[in-house]
Amino acid sequence: MSCISLVLFDLDGVLCNYDRPAHIAHIAHLVGKDPAEVYEGIGASGFDADADAGKVSAAEYLRGFGPRIGRALTAEEWLEGRRAATTAAWDVLDVAAAVRRTARLAVLSNNTTLVTEYIDVLLPALRPFFGDAIHVSAEFGAAKPSPAVYLRCLAVLAALPASTLFVDDLEENVLGARAAGLRAWRHTSATSLDGVMRDYHLL
Repeated sequence: MSCISLVLFDLDGVLCNYDRPAHIAHIAHLVGKDPAEVYEGIGASGFDADADAGKVSAAEYLRGFGPRIGRALTAEEWLEGRRAATTAAWDVLDVAAAVRRTARLAVLSNNTTLVTEYIDVLLPALRPFFGDAIHVSAEFGAAKPSPAVYLRCLAVLAALPASTLFVDDLEENVLGARAAGLRAWRHTSATSLDGVMRDYHLL
């Protein structure tokens, strides 16, 4: 029997493939700017990181594009670009579907609440596997790799760190999860994910 009762997945780079340059290019086209200018304004400036950490609301985030790239975005404009840049990682979702027979599944992603608000449009494949257990860092006022975000998420999920396996594609986020007491593994492929799940007797 496995010691793991919850598997907590990252979103971008694990459950889905997110083409950030494509999303930046979409926004740049909308506002008539070079993608490099848009990236400087919203990525390199720390604006996105502040939104991920819940320092601004979703509405403030959309308005905040104005002073940074020359025009605020509507939720629909943001969603159109985000959706075009996002595709489900079906091979990983197949592993998750199998694991769901032996453990609970949940998502913790560094993102604004726009992602959870529009998840059924952005990535409808997730709901059948994860139900309502889809969370973003902005909900918890901290972002990965801060240990606080993992612990706050687990409190909502009524799960213990020692019985939770966290899966993320970024090493710093894996290390943050371990610092919070979770088991954690860095994702590289669906094949290696399958092997890790077997190691934990979840398959």
